Amino acid sequence: MPSPRITSLGARLVFNSRGSKTIEVDVTVNKKFAGRACAPSGASVGKLEAQSFPDNKPEKALAAFNENRKKFLGLDASDTKAAYDALRKVDDTENYSKIGGSVAYALSIAAVDAAARAQGVPLFKLLKPRGPYRFPFPLGNILGGGAHAGPGTPDIQEVLACPVGARNVMEALEMNFKLHSELRKVIESIDSRFTYGRGDEGAWAPNVNNDQALEIAEKAVKNCGYTLGRDMALGIDFASSSFWDEEKQVYDYARQGLKRDTGEQIEFANRLMRDYRLAYAEDPVHEGDFESMAALTKKNPATLVTGDDMLVTNAEMVKKAVGYGACSGAILKVNQAGSLHDALLFAKECTRNGIKIITSHRSGESSDSHISHIAVATGSKMLKTGVLGGERVAKLNELLRMSEYGLIAGMAELTPAT
Repeated sequence: MPSPRITSLGARLVFNSRGSKTIEVDVTVNKKFAGRACAPSGASVGKLEAQSFPDNKPEKALAAFNENRKKFLGLDASDTKAAYDALRKVDDTENYSKIGGSVAYALSIAAVDAAARAQGVPLFKLLKPRGPYRFPFPLGNILGGGAHAGPGTPDIQEVLACPVGARNVMEALEMNFKLHSELRKVIESIDSRFTYGRGDEGAWAPNVNNDQALEIAEKAVKNCGYTLGRDMALGIDFASSSFWDEEKQVYDYARQGLKRDTGEQIEFANRLMRDYRLAYAEDPVHEGDFESMAALTKKNPATLVTGDDMLVTNAEMVKKAVGYGACSGAILKVNQAGSLHDALLFAKECTRNGIKIITSHRSGESSDSHISHIAVATGSKMLKTGVLGGERVAKLNELLRMSEYGLIAGMAELTPAT
C-alpha cells in the first residue's frame, strides 16, 4: 500500500455552534481519499493557549493558509510530526500567531482523517496501531453557568455527570441523558417560571446559586435511582480563572455576591469534593496557583483534580505541574495546543507521569467527531462532550459506531469517588 501522501488541500470559512466564523480544511491523499476537519473555539480560554486566528481575524487565518498551502503537498498524511514540522516552518511562534491555531488544528486532523480512510482503518487505530483500547466515560455537562450561560446562573461554569457504574457506552449515554432529563424536572419543582434555557453545551441554565446547583444535581441523581459515586458521579468545572481578581487576590463570585480568598477557595473546593463525592474537579483554583492545586490533589485522591487553563494541553506545563505535585487529571484540547502532534506529545507526558487524560470538546464546536477517536487513542479516562445538541451528540454517537469494530475492550478503568 502506497504511503498516504497529500495531493491536494483547501480551506474555507464556516460557522461553529455559536455562529462564529472558523476554519475548515479539506485534505486529499493519493488523489482519492478525502479528510476534513473544522476548528472549534472556547469561551473559557487559558492565557497560554494557541491563538486561533492571527489578530483574532478568521479571514487572516484563511489567507495565511492559502499563501502557504503548497508547502504541505507531498507530506505523509499519517505522520503527525510531518504536519507539525511543516507548520513550524511557516510559523515559529509559540502560539501559532502567524498562521493561526485554527489552521494548525484543522490541517493536522484533516490529514490523519484522510490517511485513515486511505488505509481502511478507524482513526483511533491509525493514531495508536496496537491496543489495548478502552472507551472513555462520557462526561456530560448537565447544569451550566459562568462563561457558558447568562446572568442569574451559577458562577461555577459546569456541573457534570459521569456514569461510573456503566458497563458499556450505550448504557453510559442513556444514564447521562436520563439524569439531564430528570434535572429539568427538579429545576421545575423549585422554579415554576423556568424556561428550559440551556447554555452553550446543552446544560440547563437555571436561576440558582452555586450551592443550590450541586444540591439539585444530587437530588436528580437520587430521583433516577442511582447511588451517588457508585452508579453516577458528579463533577465540577469551576473555571476559577474566570472569576479570579488578580488585583484584589480574591475569587469574586459576583453572581452569588460573595468573595473568597485563596484559603477559603481551597476550603470550598475541598468541601464540595467531600460532600458530593466528586469524581472530577476541573480548575478549582486559578491557572497560576500550582501550590493550591497541589494541596487539593493531595487532599482528594479519589477525585481527578484536573488542570485545563493551568495546563493548556502543553507538555511543558505538565512537567511544571508534576514538579509541584499538582493535578491528577489533565484536559486534552487539541486546539489549545495547536496541532494534533502538539496534543499527542502532551498526552505522552501525562501518561508518563501518571496523570489521567480527559479529552475535551470546546463550547464553540463543529459536528466533527474526531475527538472521540483521539480519546481512545490517548487512553483517556473521560470524554468531555457536553450532553445535548447535534455538535455534542455527534461525538457520542461516534463512540457507538466505534464499538462495531470489535477492537475496544469495554470501558476505561476508572475508580469511582469513595
